[in-house]
Amino acid sequence: MTRSKKAVKMVAPPVIDPYLPENGNFGYRVSRYELELEYKVAINRLSGSATITAVTLASLRTFTLDLSDALSVTKVSVNGRRPVHFRSSGGKLHIAMQEALPAGAAMTIAVRYGGTPRLIRSYWGDVGFEELSNGVLVAGQPNGASSWFPCDDHPSAKASFRIQISTESPYYALANGELLSRRARAGMTTWTYEQAEPTSTYLVTLQIGMYDKRRMAKNGVQMHAVLPDHLRGNFEHDFGRQPQMMKLFVKLFGPYPLSTGYTVVVTDDDLEIPLEAQGISIFGANHCDGQRGAERLIAHELAHQWFGNSVTAKRWRHIWLHEGFACYAEWLWSEHSGGNTADEWARHYYERLANSPQDLLLADPGPRDMFDDRVYKRGALTLHVLRQRIGDESFFALLQDWTTRYRHGTAVTDDFTGLAANYAHESLRDLWDAWLYSTPVPALESPS
Repeated sequence: MTRSKKAVKMVAPPVIDPYLPENGNFGYRVSRYELELEYKVAINRLSGSATITAVTLASLRTFTLDLSDALSVTKVSVNGRRPVHFRSSGGKLHIAMQEALPAGAAMTIAVRYGGTPRLIRSYWGDVGFEELSNGVLVAGQPNGASSWFPCDDHPSAKASFRIQISTESPYYALANGELLSRRARAGMTTWTYEQAEPTSTYLVTLQIGMYDKRRMAKNGVQMHAVLPDHLRGNFEHDFGRQPQMMKLFVKLFGPYPLSTGYTVVVTDDDLEIPLEAQGISIFGANHCDGQRGAERLIAHELAHQWFGNSVTAKRWRHIWLHEGFACYAEWLWSEHSGGNTADEWARHYYERLANSPQDLLLADPGPRDMFDDRVYKRGALTLHVLRQRIGDESFFALLQDWTTRYRHGTAVTDDFTGLAANYAHESLRDLWDAWLYSTPVPALESPS
Protein backbone atom coordinates (compact mmCIF):
# COMPACT_ATOMS: atom_id res chain seq x y z
CA MET A 1 0.00 0.00 0.00
CA THR A 2 1.41 3.38 -1.02
CA ARG A 3 0.91 6.35 1.27
CA SER A 4 -0.31 9.39 -0.65
CA LYS A 5 1.57 12.64 -0.22
CA LYS A 6 -0.34 15.71 0.83
CA ALA A 7 0.24 18.83 -1.22
CA VAL A 8 2.17 21.42 0.73
CA LYS A 9 0.68 24.86 0.39
CA MET A 10 3.38 27.49 0.08
CA VAL A 11 2.59 30.66 2.00
CA ALA A 12 4.04 33.80 0.46
CA PRO A 13 5.80 36.11 2.88
CA PRO A 14 3.71 39.11 3.93
CA VAL A 15 4.12 42.27 1.90
CA ILE A 16 4.08 45.81 3.26
CA ASP A 17 3.48 47.47 -0.11
CA PRO A 18 2.59 45.53 -3.29
CA TYR A 19 4.20 48.25 -5.42
CA LEU A 20 7.56 47.34 -3.84
CA PRO A 21 6.95 43.86 -2.47
CA GLU A 22 10.58 43.23 -1.54
CA ASN A 23 11.00 46.44 0.46
CA GLY A 24 10.17 47.06 4.09
CA ASN A 25 10.50 44.75 7.06
CA PHE A 26 8.26 43.39 9.80
CA GLY A 27 8.51 43.11 13.57
CA TYR A 28 10.01 46.44 14.60
CA ARG A 29 9.80 50.20 14.15
CA VAL A 30 12.93 52.33 13.72
CA SER A 31 13.11 55.73 15.42
CA ARG A 32 16.70 56.74 14.61
CA TYR A 33 19.67 56.01 12.35
CA GLU A 34 23.23 57.06 13.15
CA LEU A 35 25.65 56.60 10.25
CA GLU A 36 29.43 56.95 10.56
CA LEU A 37 30.83 56.57 7.07
CA GLU A 38 33.97 57.09 5.04
CA TYR A 39 33.91 57.46 1.28
CA LYS A 40 36.84 57.50 -1.14
CA VAL A 41 35.72 59.25 -4.33
CA ALA A 42 38.46 58.02 -6.67
CA ILE A 43 37.86 54.33 -5.97
CA ASN A 44 34.15 54.48 -5.07
CA ARG A 45 34.73 52.83 -1.72
CA LEU A 46 32.22 53.21 1.12
CA SER A 47 32.82 51.87 4.62
CA GLY A 48 31.58 52.50 8.11
CA SER A 49 28.83 51.65 10.54
CA ALA A 50 25.12 52.16 11.10
CA THR A 51 23.54 52.23 14.54
CA ILE A 52 19.78 51.77 14.38
CA THR A 53 17.47 52.43 17.31
CA ALA A 54 14.16 50.59 17.15
CA VAL A 55 11.37 49.04 19.21
CA THR A 56 9.93 45.59 18.66
CA LEU A 57 6.27 45.37 17.62
CA ALA A 58 5.97 41.69 18.48
CA SER A 59 8.07 38.98 20.05
CA LEU A 60 11.10 38.97 17.81
CA ARG A 61 14.01 36.58 17.38
CA THR A 62 14.75 36.96 13.66
CA PHE A 63 14.37 40.04 11.49
CA THR A 64 15.67 41.67 8.34
CA LEU A 65 16.95 45.02 7.11
CA ASP A 66 17.08 46.23 3.53
CA LEU A 67 20.68 46.36 2.26
CA SER A 68 22.17 46.11 -1.22
CA ASP A 69 24.11 42.95 -2.03
CA ALA A 70 26.91 45.24 -3.26
CA LEU A 71 27.77 45.99 0.38
CA SER A 72 29.36 43.37 2.64
CA VAL A 73 28.55 43.16 6.33
CA THR A 74 31.44 42.31 8.63
CA LYS A 75 29.92 42.67 12.09
CA VAL A 76 26.47 42.86 13.69
CA SER A 77 25.30 43.28 17.25
CA VAL A 78 21.86 43.64 18.79
CA ASN A 79 21.74 45.36 22.20
CA GLY A 80 25.47 44.80 22.44
CA ARG A 81 25.31 41.04 21.86
CA ARG A 82 26.43 39.16 18.78
CA PRO A 83 23.58 37.38 16.98
CA VAL A 84 23.51 33.63 16.42
CA HIS A 85 24.13 34.39 12.78
CA PHE A 86 23.64 36.99 10.07
CA ARG A 87 23.76 36.79 6.31
CA SER A 88 23.10 39.03 3.31
CA SER A 89 21.10 37.85 0.31
CA GLY A 90 18.45 39.14 -2.05
CA GLY A 91 18.83 42.73 -0.91
CA LYS A 92 18.24 41.81 2.75
CA LEU A 93 20.42 41.53 5.84
CA HIS A 94 19.01 38.57 7.81
CA ILE A 95 19.70 38.56 11.56
CA ALA A 96 18.91 35.81 14.08
CA MET A 97 19.30 36.68 17.77
CA GLN A 98 20.22 34.30 20.56
CA GLU A 99 16.96 34.96 22.40
CA ALA A 100 13.67 36.50 21.40
CA LEU A 101 12.92 40.04 22.50
CA PRO A 102 9.39 40.64 23.82
CA ALA A 103 7.01 43.06 22.14
CA GLY A 104 7.77 46.66 23.11
CA ALA A 105 11.45 46.01 23.79
CA ALA A 106 14.12 48.54 22.88
CA MET A 107 16.51 47.31 20.22
CA THR A 108 19.82 48.85 19.18
CA ILE A 109 21.27 47.28 16.03
CA ALA A 110 24.88 48.02 15.10
CA VAL A 111 26.11 47.04 11.63
CA ARG A 112 29.62 47.42 10.25
CA TYR A 113 29.76 47.20 6.47
CA GLY A 114 31.53 48.37 3.35
CA GLY A 115 32.01 47.87 -0.34
CA THR A 116 31.60 49.47 -3.72
CA PRO A 117 28.10 50.94 -3.75
CA ARG A 118 26.12 50.80 -6.95
CA LEU A 119 22.72 51.77 -8.24
CA ILE A 120 19.70 49.52 -7.70
CA ARG A 121 17.83 48.52 -10.83
CA SER A 122 14.08 49.09 -10.77
CA TYR A 123 11.02 49.53 -12.98
CA TRP A 124 11.79 53.24 -13.01
CA GLY A 125 15.46 53.11 -13.94
CA ASP A 126 18.50 52.97 -11.70
CA VAL A 127 18.09 54.52 -8.24
CA GLY A 128 20.23 55.12 -5.19
CA PHE A 129 23.96 55.79 -4.79
CA GLU A 130 25.37 57.12 -8.07
CA GLU A 131 28.89 58.10 -9.09
CA LEU A 132 29.21 61.42 -10.91
CA SER A 133 32.15 62.48 -13.06
CA ASN A 134 33.78 63.82 -9.90
CA GLY A 135 31.64 63.08 -6.90
CA VAL A 136 28.45 61.37 -5.79
CA LEU A 137 24.74 61.88 -5.56
CA VAL A 138 22.07 59.76 -3.90
CA ALA A 139 18.65 59.67 -5.57
CA GLY A 140 16.72 57.40 -3.24
CA GLN A 141 13.16 57.46 -4.61
CA PRO A 142 11.51 55.04 -4.30
CA ASN A 143 13.78 52.20 -3.07
CA GLY A 144 17.38 53.40 -3.28
CA ALA A 145 18.25 53.98 0.39
CA SER A 146 19.53 50.44 0.83
CA SER A 147 22.20 51.12 -1.80
CA TRP A 148 24.24 52.89 0.90
CA PHE A 149 22.98 51.98 4.39
CA PRO A 150 20.99 49.20 6.10
CA CYS A 151 17.45 50.35 6.74
CA ASP A 152 13.74 49.71 6.79
CA ASP A 153 13.27 51.20 3.32
CA HIS A 154 9.64 52.18 3.08
CA PRO A 155 8.06 55.66 3.08
CA SER A 156 5.85 54.97 6.09
CA ALA A 157 8.92 54.13 8.23
CA LYS A 158 10.10 57.59 9.29
CA ALA A 159 12.99 58.25 11.66
CA SER A 160 15.53 60.88 12.69
CA PHE A 161 19.08 60.73 11.31
CA ARG A 162 22.62 61.64 12.23
CA ILE A 163 24.99 61.28 9.29
CA GLN A 164 28.76 61.54 9.70
CA ILE A 165 30.63 61.32 6.42
CA SER A 166 34.40 61.54 5.94
CA THR A 167 35.80 62.17 2.47
CA GLU A 168 38.81 63.78 0.82
CA SER A 169 39.22 67.40 1.91
CA PRO A 170 38.84 69.11 -1.49
CA TYR A 171 35.25 67.86 -1.68
CA TYR A 172 32.14 69.39 -0.18
CA ALA A 173 29.87 66.80 1.45
CA LEU A 174 26.21 67.52 2.06
CA ALA A 175 23.59 65.43 3.85
CA ASN A 176 20.18 66.20 5.32
CA GLY A 177 19.65 68.51 8.24
CA GLU A 178 21.83 70.87 10.24
CA LEU A 179 25.61 70.82 9.83
CA LEU A 180 26.83 70.20 13.39
CA SER A 181 30.55 70.07 12.68
CA ARG A 182 33.20 70.04 9.97
CA ARG A 183 36.65 68.78 10.94
CA ALA A 184 39.67 68.37 8.68
CA ARG A 185 42.48 65.95 9.49
CA ALA A 186 45.16 64.21 7.43
CA GLY A 187 43.68 65.13 4.07
CA MET A 188 40.17 64.05 5.04
CA THR A 189 37.25 66.16 6.22
CA THR A 190 34.50 64.78 8.44
CA TRP A 191 31.07 66.35 8.12
CA THR A 192 28.34 65.66 10.70
CA TYR A 193 24.67 66.40 10.01
CA GLU A 194 21.59 66.04 12.19
CA GLN A 195 18.12 65.59 10.69
CA ALA A 196 15.79 65.79 13.68
CA GLU A 197 12.45 65.73 11.89
CA PRO A 198 11.06 62.25 11.09
CA THR A 199 12.17 61.40 7.56
CA SER A 200 11.48 58.56 5.14
CA THR A 201 14.60 56.65 4.14
CA TYR A 202 14.18 57.42 0.42
CA LEU A 203 14.45 61.15 1.25
CA VAL A 204 17.85 60.78 2.93
CA THR A 205 20.66 61.85 0.63
CA LEU A 206 24.37 62.32 0.28
CA GLN A 207 25.90 64.80 -2.17
CA ILE A 208 29.67 65.03 -2.69
CA GLY A 209 31.41 67.26 -5.22
CA MET A 210 33.70 70.18 -5.90
CA TYR A 211 31.12 72.58 -4.56
CA ASP A 212 30.91 75.91 -2.80
CA LYS A 213 28.09 76.88 -0.49
CA ARG A 214 26.42 80.28 -0.55
CA ARG A 215 23.50 81.79 1.26
CA MET A 216 20.55 83.02 -0.75
CA ALA A 217 18.40 86.01 0.17
CA LYS A 218 16.95 85.72 3.68
CA ASN A 219 13.20 85.41 3.50
CA GLY A 220 12.03 83.95 6.81
CA VAL A 221 13.48 80.54 5.88
CA GLN A 222 17.20 79.83 5.60
CA MET A 223 17.98 79.12 1.94
CA HIS A 224 21.35 77.97 0.60
CA ALA A 225 22.89 76.84 -2.66
CA VAL A 226 25.63 74.24 -3.04
CA LEU A 227 27.16 74.19 -6.53
CA PRO A 228 30.35 74.47 -8.62
CA ASP A 229 31.70 78.00 -8.61
CA HIS A 230 31.58 78.30 -12.41
CA LEU A 231 27.77 77.92 -12.37
CA ARG A 232 27.18 80.73 -9.89
CA GLY A 233 26.34 83.36 -12.51
CA ASN A 234 23.76 81.16 -14.21
CA PHE A 235 22.36 80.18 -10.84
CA GLU A 236 21.73 83.79 -9.86
CA HIS A 237 19.48 84.14 -12.90
CA ASP A 238 17.86 80.71 -13.14
CA PHE A 239 17.13 80.27 -9.43
CA GLY A 240 16.85 83.95 -8.58
CA ARG A 241 13.11 83.89 -7.91
CA GLN A 242 13.26 80.99 -5.49
CA PRO A 243 12.92 83.21 -2.38
CA GLN A 244 9.68 84.60 -3.83
CA MET A 245 8.50 81.03 -4.43
CA MET A 246 9.20 80.21 -0.81
CA LYS A 247 7.23 83.26 0.34
CA LEU A 248 4.25 82.28 -1.84
CA PHE A 249 4.24 78.64 -0.78
CA VAL A 250 4.45 79.52 2.91
CA LYS A 251 1.44 81.77 2.38
CA LEU A 252 -0.55 79.13 0.49
CA PHE A 253 0.59 75.87 2.13
CA GLY A 254 1.49 76.93 5.66
CA PRO A 255 4.83 77.22 7.50
CA TYR A 256 7.89 75.66 5.90
CA PRO A 257 8.07 72.26 7.64
CA LEU A 258 11.81 72.09 8.50
CA SER A 259 13.75 74.06 11.08
CA THR A 260 17.02 73.69 9.15
CA GLY A 261 15.92 75.50 6.01
CA TYR A 262 16.22 74.58 2.35
CA THR A 263 19.25 73.84 0.18
CA VAL A 264 19.51 73.51 -3.58
CA VAL A 265 22.36 71.42 -5.02
CA VAL A 266 23.45 71.83 -8.64
CA THR A 267 25.79 69.09 -9.81
CA ASP A 268 28.53 69.56 -12.39
CA ASP A 269 26.90 66.78 -14.42
CA ASP A 270 23.69 66.93 -16.42
CA LEU A 271 20.72 65.14 -14.84
CA GLU A 272 17.69 63.84 -16.69
CA ILE A 273 15.34 65.12 -14.00
CA PRO A 274 15.79 66.99 -10.72
CA LEU A 275 14.91 65.18 -7.51
CA GLU A 276 13.80 65.93 -4.01
CA ALA A 277 15.24 64.98 -0.64
CA GLN A 278 14.30 66.13 2.86
CA GLY A 279 15.22 69.82 2.95
CA ILE A 280 17.25 69.50 -0.26
CA SER A 281 16.60 69.53 -4.01
CA ILE A 282 19.15 68.34 -6.57
CA PHE A 283 19.44 69.74 -10.09
CA GLY A 284 21.87 69.10 -12.93
CA ALA A 285 24.09 71.61 -14.70
CA ASN A 286 21.61 71.44 -17.60
CA HIS A 287 18.99 73.01 -15.31
CA CYS A 288 21.33 75.92 -14.65
CA ASP A 289 22.16 77.23 -18.14
CA GLY A 290 21.26 80.90 -17.76
CA GLN A 291 18.00 80.55 -19.70
CA ARG A 292 15.63 80.22 -16.70
CA GLY A 293 14.04 77.26 -18.46
CA ALA A 294 13.70 75.06 -15.38
CA GLU A 295 11.64 77.39 -13.21
CA ARG A 296 8.57 75.14 -13.11
CA LEU A 297 10.84 72.30 -11.92
CA ILE A 298 12.31 74.57 -9.26
CA ALA A 299 8.80 75.27 -8.00
CA HIS A 300 7.90 71.58 -8.18
CA GLU A 301 10.86 70.42 -6.07
CA LEU A 302 10.34 73.15 -3.49
CA ALA A 303 6.66 72.20 -3.11
CA HIS A 304 7.68 68.62 -2.33
CA GLN A 305 9.01 69.84 1.02
CA TRP A 306 5.35 70.09 2.06
CA PHE A 307 3.78 67.48 -0.21
CA GLY A 308 5.76 64.25 -0.18
CA ASN A 309 8.56 65.01 2.24
CA SER A 310 6.63 66.26 5.27
CA VAL A 311 3.25 64.73 4.41
CA THR A 312 4.26 61.40 2.91
CA ALA A 313 2.14 58.72 1.24
CA LYS A 314 1.81 55.70 3.51
CA ARG A 315 1.83 53.42 0.46
CA TRP A 316 3.12 54.15 -3.02
CA ARG A 317 -0.32 53.76 -4.58
CA HIS A 318 -1.13 57.17 -3.08
CA ILE A 319 1.72 58.92 -4.88
CA TRP A 320 -0.65 61.46 -6.45
CA LEU A 321 -0.60 63.07 -2.98
CA HIS A 322 3.05 63.91 -3.76
CA GLU A 323 3.17 64.54 -7.47
CA GLY A 324 -0.26 65.98 -8.15
CA PHE A 325 0.24 68.56 -5.41
CA ALA A 326 3.77 69.48 -6.51
CA CYS A 327 2.60 69.78 -10.12
CA TYR A 328 -0.27 72.04 -9.06
CA ALA A 329 2.26 74.19 -7.18
CA GLU A 330 3.97 74.80 -10.54
CA TRP A 331 0.71 76.22 -11.87
CA LEU A 332 0.20 78.34 -8.74
CA TRP A 333 3.67 79.82 -9.12
CA SER A 334 3.03 80.54 -12.79
CA GLU A 335 -0.25 82.25 -11.88
CA HIS A 336 1.45 84.33 -9.20
CA SER A 337 4.51 85.31 -11.24
CA GLY A 338 2.77 86.60 -14.34
CA GLY A 339 2.72 83.44 -16.45
CA ASN A 340 -0.27 81.34 -17.42
CA THR A 341 -2.99 81.05 -14.80
CA ALA A 342 -3.68 77.72 -13.12
CA ASP A 343 -6.90 77.53 -15.12
CA GLU A 344 -5.01 78.02 -18.40
CA TRP A 345 -2.55 75.28 -17.47
CA ALA A 346 -5.42 73.03 -16.42
CA ARG A 347 -7.10 73.41 -19.80
CA HIS A 348 -3.81 72.92 -21.62
CA TYR A 349 -3.02 69.65 -19.87
CA TYR A 350 -6.62 68.50 -19.93
CA GLU A 351 -6.41 68.35 -23.71
CA ARG A 352 -3.28 66.23 -23.46
CA LEU A 353 -4.87 63.86 -20.97
CA ALA A 354 -8.03 63.58 -23.04
CA ASN A 355 -5.88 62.45 -25.98
CA SER A 356 -3.85 59.97 -23.89
CA PRO A 357 -4.71 56.34 -23.08
CA GLN A 358 -7.70 56.24 -20.71
CA ASP A 359 -6.39 53.41 -18.54
CA LEU A 360 -4.88 55.16 -15.52
CA LEU A 361 -6.57 54.97 -12.12
CA LEU A 362 -5.18 57.92 -10.21
CA ALA A 363 -5.82 56.48 -6.75
CA ASP A 364 -4.02 53.24 -7.68
CA PRO A 365 -1.99 53.64 -10.89
CA GLY A 366 0.03 50.45 -10.46
CA PRO A 367 3.78 50.23 -9.85
CA ARG A 368 4.85 50.60 -13.48
CA ASP A 369 2.82 53.79 -13.92
CA MET A 370 3.31 55.47 -10.57
CA PHE A 371 5.75 57.96 -12.09
CA ASP A 372 3.79 58.33 -15.32
CA ASP A 373 3.28 61.98 -16.26
CA ARG A 374 -0.46 61.35 -16.26
CA VAL A 375 -0.32 60.85 -12.48
CA TYR A 376 1.25 64.30 -12.13
CA LYS A 377 -1.11 66.11 -14.48
CA ARG A 378 -4.33 64.30 -13.55
CA GLY A 379 -3.47 64.82 -9.89
CA ALA A 380 -3.01 68.55 -10.46
CA LEU A 381 -6.26 68.70 -12.44
CA THR A 382 -8.09 66.95 -9.61
CA LEU A 383 -6.93 69.68 -7.23
CA HIS A 384 -7.89 72.40 -9.71
CA VAL A 385 -11.42 70.98 -10.07
CA LEU A 386 -11.66 70.80 -6.28
CA ARG A 387 -10.50 74.43 -6.02
CA GLN A 388 -13.19 75.51 -8.46
CA ARG A 389 -15.83 73.51 -6.59
CA ILE A 390 -15.12 74.81 -3.08
CA GLY A 391 -13.55 78.20 -3.82
CA ASP A 392 -10.12 79.65 -3.11
CA GLU A 393 -10.68 80.45 0.56
CA SER A 394 -11.77 76.93 1.45
CA PHE A 395 -9.24 75.29 -0.90
CA PHE A 396 -6.16 76.95 0.56
CA ALA A 397 -7.50 76.56 4.11
CA LEU A 398 -7.78 72.84 3.32
CA LEU A 399 -4.18 72.66 2.08
CA GLN A 400 -2.91 74.36 5.23
CA ASP A 401 -4.98 72.06 7.41
CA TRP A 402 -3.58 69.09 5.46
CA THR A 403 0.07 70.11 5.88
CA THR A 404 -0.47 70.88 9.59
CA ARG A 405 -2.50 67.82 10.52
CA TYR A 406 -0.14 65.33 8.83
CA ARG A 407 3.12 67.23 9.31
CA HIS A 408 6.06 64.79 9.38
CA GLY A 409 3.60 61.93 9.15
CA THR A 410 2.04 59.66 6.55
CA ALA A 411 -1.35 59.70 4.91
CA VAL A 412 -3.53 58.01 2.30
CA THR A 413 -6.02 59.28 -0.25
CA ASP A 414 -9.00 58.70 2.07
CA ASP A 415 -7.37 61.02 4.62
CA PHE A 416 -7.38 63.84 2.09
CA THR A 417 -10.86 63.25 0.73
CA GLY A 418 -12.19 62.94 4.26
CA LEU A 419 -10.57 66.20 5.31
CA ALA A 420 -11.81 67.96 2.18
CA ALA A 421 -15.40 67.13 3.14
CA ASN A 422 -15.05 69.62 6.00
CA TYR A 423 -14.46 72.42 3.49
CA ALA A 424 -17.30 71.69 1.09
CA HIS A 425 -20.98 72.69 1.32
CA GLU A 426 -22.05 69.66 -0.71
CA SER A 427 -20.88 66.11 -1.25
CA LEU A 428 -17.65 65.71 -3.22
CA ARG A 429 -18.26 62.03 -3.95
CA ASP A 430 -18.93 62.62 -7.65
CA LEU A 431 -15.66 64.53 -7.99
CA TRP A 432 -13.60 61.81 -6.34
CA ASP A 433 -15.38 59.03 -8.22
CA ALA A 434 -14.68 60.73 -11.55
CA TRP A 435 -11.11 61.88 -11.01
CA LEU A 436 -9.64 59.37 -8.54
CA TYR A 437 -11.55 56.13 -8.93
CA SER A 438 -12.42 55.99 -12.66
CA THR A 439 -10.05 55.66 -15.59
CA PRO A 440 -11.77 57.83 -18.27
CA VAL A 441 -10.81 61.49 -18.07
CA PRO A 442 -14.02 63.25 -16.97
CA ALA A 443 -15.31 66.51 -18.35
CA LEU A 444 -13.52 69.58 -17.02
CA GLU A 445 -15.86 71.57 -14.84
CA SER A 446 -16.40 75.26 -15.57
CA PRO A 447 -15.59 77.74 -12.81
CA SER A 448 -18.61 78.29 -10.59
